[in-house]
Amino acid sequence: MSTVDEWVRLLEAEGELSPAAVTAIVDAHGDRGTRAIEAVGESRVKQYRDFTVVVGYEDEYIVEDGGCHCADAEYNLDSDDPDELCWHAIAVRIAEAVDAVDEHDMWYSDVRDFL
Repeated sequence: MSTVDEWVRLLEAEGELSPAAVTAIVDAHGDRGTRAIEAVGESRVKQYRDFTVVVGYEDEYIVEDGGCHCADAEYNLDSDDPDELCWHAIAVRIAEAVDAVDEHDMWYSDVRDFL
């Protein structure tokens, strides 16, 4: 079982970002884990009809099938290692596990046209 699977199961069992879950995430992912926890706490994980989006401070990042196409994921992480995730992908997993995804009944592609 991967480290990610372990903390996801812990979150699902506890139903919240408990101190033990926060410690497990930060121990596994360091600063990426901290940023992901902050994003979830600030309701920056958005689910649209077509995509899950994590709102960053400079851009929005689409997370599909557990992966992200941000520069960190593309250049710094080993795509073959299931435990190496960018903070956007970590945030989506956290938000899904604790039911903290901000749901929007609209297409992200339509929203993106307004930005």
